[in-house]
Amino acid sequence: MEGECFPEGPDLGDMSEEELWELINDNRHRISLGVRPCILIPYLRQARVLAEMDEDEIISSHNLTNRSMRTSYMLDLLRTQGRNGAVALLESLMIHYPSLYTQVTGRKPSTEPSRFSGLIKYSELTEYLVRAVTGMQKELQEARCEASKKSAHCASLELEVRQIMDLEEKSRGLQTENERMRRHLCSLQRDVTKLKDEKCDVYMRYTAAIEEKSAVNMRLHDLNLQIYQLQTELQKAQMENDFQKKCSLRCASPADTPRLQEEVRSLRCQLVKVEKLDPAREDILAQDLAEAIDSQVELAEQLRCYREENEQLLADKQGLLDQKECLSLQVQQLTLDCKMHQQKSTVIQNQMKELKAERDQAYLSRDEAQAMIARILAEKDTLRCQLVELQEQVFSLQAKRSPRGQRQSCDETEMDWESLRSSCEESLLCPLRTPIRRLLCRMDAINPMSLSSECEDSTASVRSRNPEPPSPESFRRREEALYADSSLDTVDTESLFEDFVFIPDVGSEDKQTPRPFSSKGSSIDGASRTSYPPFLMRSRPKAIRVNGRILSISLQGEALLSQLAVVGGNKTGVFVHQVTEGTPAHTVGISRGAQIVEVRYEQNQKALRMVLEDSTLEEAMWALGQVTGLCHLSLRPRQDDYEALLQQLQSSETISGDSFYVRVNMSLSAGPNGTLAMSCNDILHVTNTRPAGTEDSWRASQVHPCQLLDLQTGNVPNYYRAQRLLIRAIEDMSFQTKKSRKPGRVVDQNKQKAVRIVSTGHHGRNPLWVSVEEENTKSTEPGDTSAPKSCLSLMPYSLVTPIFPPICRPVLLLPTILGHSLNKKLADWQGFQLCEPEVLSASEHAARLQRSEILEESEQGTNCCYTLQSVEKVMKKGIHCVLPLGLDCVRRLHRAQIFPIIIFISLSARSARKLKSKLQRHSQSEERLLACSKSEEPLLDKLPCLYHSVAPDSWSDQASLLTSLRSVIWEEQKKIVWVEHDQW
Repeated sequence: MEGECFPEGPDLGDMSEEELWELINDNRHRISLGVRPCILIPYLRQARVLAEMDEDEIISSHNLTNRSMRTSYMLDLLRTQGRNGAVALLESLMIHYPSLYTQVTGRKPSTEPSRFSGLIKYSELTEYLVRAVTGMQKELQEARCEASKKSAHCASLELEVRQIMDLEEKSRGLQTENERMRRHLCSLQRDVTKLKDEKCDVYMRYTAAIEEKSAVNMRLHDLNLQIYQLQTELQKAQMENDFQKKCSLRCASPADTPRLQEEVRSLRCQLVKVEKLDPAREDILAQDLAEAIDSQVELAEQLRCYREENEQLLADKQGLLDQKECLSLQVQQLTLDCKMHQQKSTVIQNQMKELKAERDQAYLSRDEAQAMIARILAEKDTLRCQLVELQEQVFSLQAKRSPRGQRQSCDETEMDWESLRSSCEESLLCPLRTPIRRLLCRMDAINPMSLSSECEDSTASVRSRNPEPPSPESFRRREEALYADSSLDTVDTESLFEDFVFIPDVGSEDKQTPRPFSSKGSSIDGASRTSYPPFLMRSRPKAIRVNGRILSISLQGEALLSQLAVVGGNKTGVFVHQVTEGTPAHTVGISRGAQIVEVRYEQNQKALRMVLEDSTLEEAMWALGQVTGLCHLSLRPRQDDYEALLQQLQSSETISGDSFYVRVNMSLSAGPNGTLAMSCNDILHVTNTRPAGTEDSWRASQVHPCQLLDLQTGNVPNYYRAQRLLIRAIEDMSFQTKKSRKPGRVVDQNKQKAVRIVSTGHHGRNPLWVSVEEENTKSTEPGDTSAPKSCLSLMPYSLVTPIFPPICRPVLLLPTILGHSLNKKLADWQGFQLCEPEVLSASEHAARLQRSEILEESEQGTNCCYTLQSVEKVMKKGIHCVLPLGLDCVRRLHRAQIFPIIIFISLSARSARKLKSKLQRHSQSEERLLACSKSEEPLLDKLPCLYHSVAPDSWSDQASLLTSLRSVIWEEQKKIVWVEHDQW
């Protein structure tokens, strides 16, 4: 520090060895805590007090678990060097730790040459100091730039956090409003319930009134009946009275007349009383009737009012229900937004932590790089010193020797150089004689049904001259030519056949003239035309879609393509576009706009049927060109679809009726005429299989990895030409083993995959070619030109289908040994969870095994296993499920519509050493890890989906590897999953 005075200690040059080491030992604890050995070692190496073995022991020893132990061990090694070790240590402290140097020696640090002991030459010391100062300045500048970037990033993250907090505050307000609306809705529901109760009471009263009305009516009916009875009795009494009166008038004497008259008067009074029977009661009845009528009118009016109120309440209820649904949707949306903001804030915080960890890792990497550079410079200086010493020895020997001795020395020198050169050549050729690591480990072009006889039939595949891979029939066909030709070396044949099937280059011949197979071989084009050609086409079942009536027409199909022209493709269907007048097609009535569904014809005494409903334009034209003689066309009238296709073609909306996606199985550089460059495992969108102006080409576009968008467009080889290029590429890779090349170049050439060998599968039918079926086999002559159904062919393109996973995809890390050690670390991060095994009973285990729900056994001999349900349980949480499984589980997951993210970590011997301590904790070794990586890498090409490969140079330790894996998982989650039809 400026202005601070330090007491000058004794001069180090005057101190003895014991005094120096006593001074160092007094401050040993301080030096052990404050010094990093990797910083001091370069200077100590240059001062020649530490050797390379000492450096490796200090840095890489497993017994030294921390920095203090390494520093103490370095001091012990320097103690064996005596005074030079002590002086070199103090000088290195003066350069790299000036404050510690002052505390130990009591002297100010200085870079003057007089303050150094002379263990290092002046020029070397100056160069070292300049490099050290320059490196420190660069590191300081880089650290400042990094700090400014980090501070800017932190400021942006803080701004985002504030925005997220504002959004969270708004979401809280919305939640409060939602609660208030809920309470209001509850109160309205209670009011509706009260109104319903009142309405029920009104209905009860109305029912009681109707019952009372019915009782009054019954009572009125009874009263009317009584009145009628009384009137009847009254009439009867009157009739009796009249009769008695007549009788009395006839029989009565004059003396009885007054008495009778008196009785008549009394009877008349009684009659009047009877006629005026109970007028009060009649009034009461009339009054009750009037009241009943009034109450009925009032009840009817109330009933009408209640009905109107009921309708109004129902309308209000429906409005409240709609409002409730809207509010519930708003609540769900706000809840999702809140969760999303919370997850975003969590991700930002995790990113800040990761940035801090990356910054610390960058500092550590910088220190390690600095130590490595210093070590390399020290080794370089050592080699230069040795070279100078050797030159001085040579000059001294040249000065001493005589002319005769000079000649002998020259002869001996020549012999030495010749022997040295021969030994170097032998050392270079020795690795080439040893078996080189196999570039291609898949025998995909061999029939899986003949694997049991692979050893006996292996030589038949070497001399193949046919475009299709060998089969038992082709072995019999080529046996004579194989044994006749003995020019091929046996040893080379056996060593090459272990890895590859050789298909030599064959010249192109006329593609339109089919030729039968001969015993000596045939052209690739002729064989392809006579056999079922492997054009690219969507795989589909044999059943035909019947969307309308189908008309079957028979005609003479000689030169059928000259009789009619077709347009369309696999997306729209193949339609008749033009019909030549005067031809058989025109005579039988074939018209424009008819879709060609199926073609039937005979060839080589076989009845063949070709389904063209989903075929491409190239396939349809090839199929129609194969027709000879009588044929049967199945046509479906689709005039509207045909006119729509013509309108799209005229408006340039589409260039053809073809549209499908393929996965490329080979690499091809860009060429003339707009040829599109493509790499192995690229995804192409083929839009035209018969572009105008080009031959043997398709029109295709590269596809965006995250969206179904076409990027760069160009021409690519069609299936025939791509297959020939694939065969030629396999031949070139096979015969490269005979060339002399350096071992280091082999690794560089294998960094990018050149080909991916895929065959049509063990079922014998190419799923990418139009459906061709034999209806009735009439003869099986030896000269039959059709390809045998057990014969397989290489596929330059594989048909794929885009899949858009709706939720987080599971993660599968390979190689398996490394994946088991990284799964738990990855599962500890937010957004990831390790898949846990389930313990099943014996019956449940058997049932799930039959339903293919068991992915893998956790422990052999037990019912503890990983199931589809455990994976789906984790995926429903919206997080990634980490799978501690192998490659065998991929197809089972695909059958359950689960598409995992497959990450393969490429390893080298150097990168495997970085994981040595991690492997030892899991009882594994580097050799087993490399062997597992080499055995699982070829199996990745057999998967029906893409995978991501992590380069060995993209990570330095376990922390950086996990960080890169997490970024890779985020990128893969955004991408489209391309799945091809599994042929295995």
